[in-house]
Amino acid sequence: MQRPLDLVLVWHMHQPDYRDYATGEFTLPWVYLHAIKDYTDMAWHLERHPGVCAVVNFVPVLLEQLEDYCEQFERGELRDPLLRLLARSDAQPLAEAERMLVLERCFHADHQKLIAPFPPYKRLHELFLALEAQGREAFAYLSDQFIYDLLTWYHLSWTGESVRRGSEVVARLMAIGAKFTRENRVELFKTLAELVRQVIPRFRRLAESGRIELSTTPQHHPLSPLLLDFRSALDAEPEMKLPDAAGYAGGRARVMAQLEAAQKDHARRFGAPARGVWPAEGGVSQAFLSLLDAQGVHWTASGEAVLANSLQRASGSLGDRFEYLYRPYRVQGAREHLTCFFRDDRLSDLIGFEYSKWHGRDAAANFVGELEAIAAKAPERPVVSVILDGENAWEYYPYNGYYFLSDLYESLENHPAIRMTTFRAYLDELRQQSPSAGAPGELSALVAGSWVYGNFSTWIGSAEKNHAWNLLCAAKASFDQVVDSGRLSEQQKAAALRQLSDCESSDWFWWPGDYNPSEAVAAFEQMFRSKLAHLYRILALPVPANLLVPFSRGAGRPEAGGAMRRAK
Repeated sequence: MQRPLDLVLVWHMHQPDYRDYATGEFTLPWVYLHAIKDYTDMAWHLERHPGVCAVVNFVPVLLEQLEDYCEQFERGELRDPLLRLLARSDAQPLAEAERMLVLERCFHADHQKLIAPFPPYKRLHELFLALEAQGREAFAYLSDQFIYDLLTWYHLSWTGESVRRGSEVVARLMAIGAKFTRENRVELFKTLAELVRQVIPRFRRLAESGRIELSTTPQHHPLSPLLLDFRSALDAEPEMKLPDAAGYAGGRARVMAQLEAAQKDHARRFGAPARGVWPAEGGVSQAFLSLLDAQGVHWTASGEAVLANSLQRASGSLGDRFEYLYRPYRVQGAREHLTCFFRDDRLSDLIGFEYSKWHGRDAAANFVGELEAIAAKAPERPVVSVILDGENAWEYYPYNGYYFLSDLYESLENHPAIRMTTFRAYLDELRQQSPSAGAPGELSALVAGSWVYGNFSTWIGSAEKNHAWNLLCAAKASFDQVVDSGRLSEQQKAAALRQLSDCESSDWFWWPGDYNPSEAVAAFEQMFRSKLAHLYRILALPVPANLLVPFSRGAGRPEAGGAMRRAK
């Protein structure tokens, strides 16, 4: 007889704020593109498998942007340049800037999974490459029809597999293949708009049915332990070089404000505050846990390496991971209701990075086999936490992960010994002293770290990342001085607070570094400087000259090994 096991599968959905508040425009399209592909497909798979439970974590600023898109659709005032072109119904010739925008953006996709499978799209790409070899001036020979066909195929390829199989409009346009009319484009635009509109309601219905638990993250995805104290990075890496700034002034108040805003928005959207908080990047520290505890949060989670570092420091030895990993923990000093879970890094990364290279059914069978092995080796009934990015991985899977997720969910919901649950349901059983929930372990102290390598080196410590922190700290000092002066109106103060919160996102510190691809680094580094510059303008201060100078260009490949794939 197989031994029982509890599985908590957590899908983390996150995109930073791509809105440029100086212009009102969306600078990059990743929010709506992931909505029509990944968020839609993830909801569809959950809806089709009533025996599957999961935790779905939405970062509030992502949901805020989805709501923004819905308002744009309602008013007919589009602030996303690609959507605006797709919905364009007049016959005016395209401007040169519009043509170049489509050429620069609409081949930005995984070529093997999102371009090559579609012969008409592939032909467009081959023609583009042939002209590019002749120099950019050769692009003048491309007709407006080429540009519109490229724009249409870009959006068709970014639709989820459930959409391709379920939408008559998408299937018909894919069959047409070329020479799309204005009516075709508008028809596609309306279909995509409805997909975006349905994302939040679909997940809300899944939560109301008890199928999923919805959790949250502080509002703009800040790395809270670092906002509280840069020195928390020394917990796991004592020799790390920290930014010149002594720390982030008023960090505790800022973390509290981001957390309170997240819970307020969660209650507005879903009827009650979230009981669980997945911290940005799984970043935790003793000080941050105390804030979560004071806010009445019931659970949080981080990476396996954080737990290993904490146990190693407490006892000087670690032991077998089967003995320590697969149970919840309470940290000394926290009140009784805050419980910490730690993800199985290996299983999480198999889904995030490896199974995309496998046949879907083989990958699902392997995952189930891994769980069975854990159940056989763990001394007590284990609870296995598998936590990973719920959006970017699928671009690398055949058919957007359709067969893998279908086979995985079917295998899990029919398995006689694996019980899928949520952290909320598991803790409810724990409070009721159910034999199905194992007693939590105790941590005398927590070594601060993240789900990437168990430390914060992905966001701080290098010269370029430290420079980004110095820029933010300088802006915060200016913000404090102006706010304390009392010369801002309430409207100006609210705009400055929103802009500051945006600038605190962990994403702006992820990308700087020569190991990341230059195109992505340039885009995100420029966005960060633009956002800081706009904060100074709101404060009616001159923009510092150093914000006009790029400080990171990138050169390599995105780091993996425990990290989530970032949007492009």
